[in-house]
Amino acid sequence: MLKMMTFFQGLPGQQTMPAAHGCPRTPRKLPSMAEVEAEASMSETSSEDLVPPPQAREAPDREKDKAAKRKEKKSRGLAGMFNVFSKGKKKGQPRSAEPEPEARPRTDGPLPTVEELKDALERGRLEAAGPLLALERELQAVAAAGGASEEELVWRQSKVEALYVLLRAQVLGVLRRPLETAPERLSQALAVVAEQEREDRRAAMAGPATSALAATRPRHWLQLWRDGVAEVAEERMSRRPAAGTAGTEDRSEAESTFLHMGHTMKEDLEAVVERLKPLFPAEFDVVATYAQRYHQHFAAHLAALAQFELCERDTYMLLVWVQNLYPNDILNSPKLAGELQAARLGSLLPPNQTRLLEATFLSNEVANVKELMARALAMESQRWVLDEAPHRLDGHCHSELAIDIMQIISQGQDKAEYITPDLGLQTKQVLLVELAALLRSYQRTFDEFLERGRHLRNFRANIMASINSCLAFRTSMEQKWQLPQAPPSHLLDPLNELKNHGFDTLLQSLFVDLKPLFKKFTQTRWAAPEETLEEIMATVGGRLPEFSELQDCFRQELMAAVHLHLVKEYIIRLSKRRLVLKTAEQQQQLAKHILANAKAIQDFCTQNGSSATWLQPALPTLAEVIRLQDPSAIKVEVATYATCYPDFSKGHLSAILTIKGNLSNSDVKGIRSILDVSSGLQEPSRALFSLIKVG
Repeated sequence: MLKMMTFFQGLPGQQTMPAAHGCPRTPRKLPSMAEVEAEASMSETSSEDLVPPPQAREAPDREKDKAAKRKEKKSRGLAGMFNVFSKGKKKGQPRSAEPEPEARPRTDGPLPTVEELKDALERGRLEAAGPLLALERELQAVAAAGGASEEELVWRQSKVEALYVLLRAQVLGVLRRPLETAPERLSQALAVVAEQEREDRRAAMAGPATSALAATRPRHWLQLWRDGVAEVAEERMSRRPAAGTAGTEDRSEAESTFLHMGHTMKEDLEAVVERLKPLFPAEFDVVATYAQRYHQHFAAHLAALAQFELCERDTYMLLVWVQNLYPNDILNSPKLAGELQAARLGSLLPPNQTRLLEATFLSNEVANVKELMARALAMESQRWVLDEAPHRLDGHCHSELAIDIMQIISQGQDKAEYITPDLGLQTKQVLLVELAALLRSYQRTFDEFLERGRHLRNFRANIMASINSCLAFRTSMEQKWQLPQAPPSHLLDPLNELKNHGFDTLLQSLFVDLKPLFKKFTQTRWAAPEETLEEIMATVGGRLPEFSELQDCFRQELMAAVHLHLVKEYIIRLSKRRLVLKTAEQQQQLAKHILANAKAIQDFCTQNGSSATWLQPALPTLAEVIRLQDPSAIKVEVATYATCYPDFSKGHLSAILTIKGNLSNSDVKGIRSILDVSSGLQEPSRALFSLIKVG
């Protein structure tokens, strides 16, 4: 919260603002507060009696002389006519701007003279409003009765109007700074305005006068007060924070301006609600009047600014004020929400202009996010090329790329949500598309590194750091972006490909070492499969510590890849068609070895973290096919097998059946035919036999 500012202190005069939209107007141009004060300062009235003396009727020559003098006065204009106001004034008499504790002039006896009323008004005595109104009505009665000449009526009315100029300046001066005025005096001024409004209505009901008196009603003092409020709003809102004010150093000029206007409006309206509303009559609608004038100035300033080509920062600031801060922090603030509903202030900008600014913001934000993400990826790939070792975090290779990327797009979405939730949702959808493009670019850049960086010392460590970053990407998408349980494929596919390519590269040397060991199965014609498998398991176990810097979940996935490789290579050896067993006993013995090896592989891989339970029946079922002798039983086993592994083909089956040298060609053909029924029923969710080529 900013520091509260003093409300309505020492406000200088400003030019008149246009009247508020929807406020009552008349065809006659109303003077501004500045004009009122200027008129009052130059205006004086004569102390001559408003009613001519009896001698005037008895001395026509003197009357002619007076008429000539009055004609001369009239030609000099209002200011000249008032020069005689000091007539009869005692020299050195002080004029106090503050009212004196005198009783209100009575209107039931003789009316005060013009000189007395002028003196009272110059002293700030608002009680003079009553006698002045009575004087105005008496003049109207004289005019209606035809008791005076036209020139006399004009001359007398000019004096009344001069007094009204003084009264108007006093009253509107009080109302211009209501919080600097004692409540009693403020109530007096409000009562005068209310009385003048009633007189305006009475005059309107009476219809236009037919006498020589000039039309002076309606005077529209209530509207003059509203115009004065507009001037005050302009003065208050147009002030600028002093240079070097705390908190303004890092803000643009536009940001500082709107922050000042917003807080000024809020604080001033709260003062109106708390301090002025209890004093003002309901007909003034004081809260709505101030709110509308402040709103109009705020809106006009924003509309003018929106016409220019704004920088990105000011575009965002403008939207934040229009869509968030103004409606939420000002109009719906706890102290103002209930009071401003009747004011119907609306938005600071028209909807079409707001939508245009939102489109500009979104375009700017997408461009910025793309640039920042590309820069982050370039810095990461540069680290790889320079052979910099990745950071270690909790014993794992760590990359900051995922954190940087997700922070960039999260900040973009957060900025949009700060404007409106709807714009935040729209921005989220656009930024998700840009994230998918970034991830695809990340995957391609990673593949290039895998091809060209094998000679680098930190090659494997940076691979593991990149694989680990996939977890950070996915976690951020699920938590921060609140995506469904499984983020969409266009986001996950690049990460899965990056991870799998990384696994392939990390495991490549291990699989090369295992290849000659698996060849021993066929080279020894499966003479000692247990010893060969033990050697394979020992080799794998010795290499597993190399992957300890992967996150636990990725170590488990990598072990599942090793599990798949072991099962696949074992099946490849069985499918080489180099082993033909003629007797049932030989087939049963081989089946026994296969079952033992299958259990050893399953136990070893499971103990080291593999979760590939789908591989468990792969070898035992093949062992059962080799053990069985009844073709019908073999068909049942093959049919079941095909449901577990839909990519098990007739070629793979033929290679396994080659081991059973005691089957006739017709038996083999009949067993193969079972796959005619099973084939094509479903696509394999995981590849096994599609990775195995048979001759």
